[in-house]
Amino acid sequence: MRKVNVNQMIDESKFNRFHALVIFLCAYIIFFDGYDLVMFGSVLPILMEEWSLTPAQAGALGSYVFFGTMLGGVIFGSFADKMGRKNIILFCLALFSLFTGLIGLASGPVEFGIYRFLAGLGLGGVMPNVVALVTEYSPKSLKSTLVSVMFSGFSVGGVASAGLAIVLISKFGWQSVFFVGAIPLLSIPLLYKYLPDSIEFILAKNQDGKVSEVLSKINPSFTPIENDYYEMTLPEKTGSPVMGLFRNGRALTTVMFFITFFMVLLMIYGLNTWLPKLMADAGYELGSSIMFLLILNLGSVFGAILGGVAADRWNGKKVLILFFVLAAVSLILLGFRTNTIVLYLLIAVAGATTIGTQIIVYAYASQIYPIHMRSTGLGWISGVGRLGAVLGPLLGGFLLTINLTVQQNFLAFAIPGIIAAFAIALVKDLNTLEHKPHLGTSTINKHP
Repeated sequence: MRKVNVNQMIDESKFNRFHALVIFLCAYIIFFDGYDLVMFGSVLPILMEEWSLTPAQAGALGSYVFFGTMLGGVIFGSFADKMGRKNIILFCLALFSLFTGLIGLASGPVEFGIYRFLAGLGLGGVMPNVVALVTEYSPKSLKSTLVSVMFSGFSVGGVASAGLAIVLISKFGWQSVFFVGAIPLLSIPLLYKYLPDSIEFILAKNQDGKVSEVLSKINPSFTPIENDYYEMTLPEKTGSPVMGLFRNGRALTTVMFFITFFMVLLMIYGLNTWLPKLMADAGYELGSSIMFLLILNLGSVFGAILGGVAADRWNGKKVLILFFVLAAVSLILLGFRTNTIVLYLLIAVAGATTIGTQIIVYAYASQIYPIHMRSTGLGWISGVGRLGAVLGPLLGGFLLTINLTVQQNFLAFAIPGIIAAFAIALVKDLNTLEHKPHLGTSTINKHP
């Protein structure tokens, strides 16, 4: 009988086509989450004029989707640890794709808001589960890097959304950008065939043939034999995964992640909702204003990848603190008039250190929680953090209503960056959580 340590095989694996496929498929899924982030901001000035919306009403309309994402993250993050990440990912993908497409048929703000809320349920459920899946299958030395590379699909989706909005809105109307968001429905059969499920879920379901198949892909030199004895060691499960987020020294860390996600999502969704409107009010034409969204999200691609590499090489916490401080500084400076090149540079830095930083936070948080509660942990901290996504559009609408100066508007979005820097500094180190002797372990053993 040969004992096969599943944890060790994954941690010590070399990056290969299997890893690349998992990252590509998850990046494709998360691409449309990023696409959704930007498309509302792109059409907002048009909707305000067409439906005679006040800034406060427009901010509320923008927040409906985030009520959905908040609930979706909490509900589907918890379900995935019991029902399998693959099943939940595909269900959520179908949910948000369907209702995003239906938004293009909305005849008024009420119908628009209902569809956005339902789409948000799916969007909220997708994100923590793709992060958890990529984290689970990544080699130990590349976890932050690969999660960040995968998550760059989110930023690329934002770039694509802004670019397509510039082209599509003028030719086909604002509805067209939402019809594009329904495309993932066509790809669900292929995703079902090629996207792997959680290795822990496969073992727990006694799907022994799939275990051998997956491990052979993770390590091509591994040849399964009849008497293989699969072993996967996990931190001991005591109570529900949700309660586990607050046990064994994790309570402070979980609360600080709540605050961090809240602040970073407030900045991200506030800026992506209101940046075109702020720039239009400053005298820029709509096409030019949407270009700022494109640059904001293009900057986030570089921020996510560079930040992920830096987090693997050095210390993830220090990288995050630095990025949050840079985010606050760049947003404060955006409130002052400058030449076009410097303006574009500041917007790119703001994108790199807000949207890009969110991606690094996900990668960092995904390594804090053990595998059996990883989707639950990411689902809850992203779900609670989504309150910031709800508040971001509302805050922007409120700021425009009270007619603050440009400097004051950008300062309001910079302050959360400083708060997030302090919160992430209080997160306990990964090694502190993983190596406490009283945590205990449990082992999954399966014979193929």
